[in-house]
Amino acid sequence: MAGYSELENGVFPSVCSLDCPDQCGLLVHKVNGRIVKVEGDPGHPVTQGKICNKVRNMPERLYDGKRLQHPLKRIGQKGSGKFKRITWDQAIEEITGRWKELIAYEGAESILPYSFYGNMGNLAAEGMDRRFFNRLGASRLERSICNSAGAVGYSYTMGGSIGTDPEETVHSKLIILWGVNAVSTNMHQIVLAQKARKNGAKIVVIDVHRNRTADWADWFIPILPGTDAALALGIMHILFKEQLTDEEFLKKQTVGHEELRDHTAKYTPEIVSKITGVPAEDIYKIARMYGTISPSFIRIGNGPQHHDNGGMCIRTISCLPALTGQWTKKGGGALKGNSAFLAHNAAALQRPDLVKKQTRVINMNSLGQALLDEKQPVRSLYVYSSNPAVVAPEGNKVRQGLLREDLFTVVHDLFLTETAAYADIVLPAASSFESTDFYTSYWHHYLQIQQPVIKPYGESKSNVEVFRLLAAGMGFTEDCFHDSEEDMIRQALDHPGNPHLKSITLEGLLKNQYLRAGRHSFLPEKLPTPSGKIELYSKRMEKDGHPPLPTYTALPDEKFPLQFIPAPNHNFLNSTFSNNDKHINLEKAPRLFMNKKDAEERGISHGDRVKIWNDRGSCELTASVGNDILPGAVLSMGLWADLPGTKQLVNSLSPDRIADMGGGAVFFSGKVEAVKL
Repeated sequence: MAGYSELENGVFPSVCSLDCPDQCGLLVHKVNGRIVKVEGDPGHPVTQGKICNKVRNMPERLYDGKRLQHPLKRIGQKGSGKFKRITWDQAIEEITGRWKELIAYEGAESILPYSFYGNMGNLAAEGMDRRFFNRLGASRLERSICNSAGAVGYSYTMGGSIGTDPEETVHSKLIILWGVNAVSTNMHQIVLAQKARKNGAKIVVIDVHRNRTADWADWFIPILPGTDAALALGIMHILFKEQLTDEEFLKKQTVGHEELRDHTAKYTPEIVSKITGVPAEDIYKIARMYGTISPSFIRIGNGPQHHDNGGMCIRTISCLPALTGQWTKKGGGALKGNSAFLAHNAAALQRPDLVKKQTRVINMNSLGQALLDEKQPVRSLYVYSSNPAVVAPEGNKVRQGLLREDLFTVVHDLFLTETAAYADIVLPAASSFESTDFYTSYWHHYLQIQQPVIKPYGESKSNVEVFRLLAAGMGFTEDCFHDSEEDMIRQALDHPGNPHLKSITLEGLLKNQYLRAGRHSFLPEKLPTPSGKIELYSKRMEKDGHPPLPTYTALPDEKFPLQFIPAPNHNFLNSTFSNNDKHINLEKAPRLFMNKKDAEERGISHGDRVKIWNDRGSCELTASVGNDILPGAVLSMGLWADLPGTKQLVNSLSPDRIADMGGGAVFFSGKVEAVKL
């Protein structure tokens, strides 16, 4: 699909490819074949022309002098970043030749793909790549670094990734932003909340840190990390005790409300206050607000799920709307994710039928362990749309594995990332603006098309193109490896299992740029839970080895005193943009937010350079001392690139344990000590 790439000048429709719930509609300005400006599409029904700084500054990233233009082969020591230019033919021959040898002597399971959603396009993230590795018989990657714990926890209550339509939240009268710094990570939810606020809505933020969203809210409730489930149970205790529940809704639409009523009796505000650090009077206040203001809406963020108890935390919060019957009210309910409404035919796109035999599964959060495993070693790693040397937990362990001389590593990226510096072969990646793809938001209900706006930068290629070449190099003859991008989009949209997609076609997208999933009644006669109802008591959880009722479990104890939260910042998206000068200058420097009590005990003043460390590693940051975080916790913001003379790999401090559900990461469960440098 040529798209608009042949046209030298003009303004063309596009879509943001970043791993962000908003998935904005864009207008891209071209002069002499180059993108000179990116702005929001005012016609998009949800994003309405508003975009963030990350996307507004995209031209500087696209034409950054550090962007890769040609395939490279390592000529220096691993990690030295020394490479020579080679051709695509040489690169494909080298990769497939090495893989054929590995398959012959050690089996295809010795090869591991490692990817995530650096590009949210469905073809880029889970299309020809999945077909290729399924056919190859490689080890399978459990892609659970982001939202999987919370997604599973939420599904135990509601049955799937279904929630309130964000467009309806303008009608909310109480909006609780729970564990989400939406100003930085879901800006259009803020736009909608601001409209609701003008109509009298109150905005409450519950978070571990007074961030931009907390500053913007009407009321900020600081909470100790990993204790959110206890707060939710304390709110339930008051709702039941003060008869603020919707008994008719509970009897008709839920399972287990009587058991939950009895269960929450022990979660008194006084007990919950000691656990969470939230004063008892504030627990009463938020519970009474939630029980008397309607419609009320909870935006459930990613933060609370990044703990050992993260799945149960989201499971617990997701029970709250049922207690007050909010699901029947326009602008009421909750939203963790809405991906089910735009679910496409994943089997047609990924072709799991190509798997000849089931192979081992490696959790992406355990990459360091996998690379250092000598019993069943990974001999080759293929990395795309991710930067594990920075984003994966236990970063020092990951880098130790990447240094193995017997590990053949290939990285396909726009830049010579920290991971690419350890590679044997580096391939230049095309940006989303150079590719054909379709996009499905996990927040709003619009599916969007991306046609190429510019020609490929240098010799860069998309994921789809590269995996076609690798399939040919391996001698794969199946027809699916010859499918065009248009073929794959049609196959994905042909999904009788999702009636919301029945009116969406490739032709319709090419004509309209974005199309909405079919309208729906949020609470159908039967939810996709075993009972068909909201499950406050879940037999499925009990069968899976979890408590069937929402339960608070304390985090595992570690010998260090300060709970460490490596949170996202405003101008990066994970490690994306962390190597671009514009965004580094906007963020200025990595900081460590500390409560003044903890700082005084350690002789640390605001602005001091501090070292934080544990048994997994250490970092050096600048202290930001005050009352923006409760005593006993410290927080950094952003995954900063390894710049010369710095030591700021915060995920080197994160444990690679696995969360209670969904194979999720526990980035926020590590503990550290801090000292002034």
